[in-house]
Amino acid sequence: MEGTKKIRAFLAAEPPGDLRGAIAAFLREIKDRIRGPVAWVRPEGIHITLKFFGEVAPEEVNRIGAAVAEETRRFSPLEIIVRGLGVFPSPKRPRVIWLGTAGEVDRLATIQGRLEEALQLLGFPAEDRAFRAHLTLGRVKAPLDTAALGEVLREKAGETVGGFTVSSLTLFKSDLTPRGAVYTPLAEFPLGGPQNKRSLP
Repeated sequence: MEGTKKIRAFLAAEPPGDLRGAIAAFLREIKDRIRGPVAWVRPEGIHITLKFFGEVAPEEVNRIGAAVAEETRRFSPLEIIVRGLGVFPSPKRPRVIWLGTAGEVDRLATIQGRLEEALQLLGFPAEDRAFRAHLTLGRVKAPLDTAALGEVLREKAGETVGGFTVSSLTLFKSDLTPRGAVYTPLAEFPLGGPQNKRSLP
């Protein structure tokens, strides 16, 4: 039955439109200089992931939403600065190219930790790695010119792209297509807010 089909879901903080424009300009600049097979994320899909759930059944979405709403209402909005270019796991073996964050990142990590604990109670395992707030720009598909990459990383290490207020978190559905992932918001959870701005399906 269609109603029982599982969905890929994740929870994230979305940058606003003006910051997305600045990120798009930054992305255009570095794409011209980083040579190699990189699957670049479309600017409209760039975000800070707090929790990736993988595939979940439709009936689990409401349980996830209830747990997230319970935690997000405990925290007030916070300020994040988007600053610095980096890679995971290392410049010599790059797999993910990302923009870093500054500002109230410790508060964001606290929220993520509380969410992780609440979602563990629902059966979602905690991440193996410590949370590090970042915005993924691209995923390296094969070896690239690490010398060119290193030059860009050194130049952009301290560059500030912009900043934004994280006033809510969004639960997304992710559909994989030949043109890349398409993200559809399922519910929005205001920090300090009493209810969702978007209704759960």
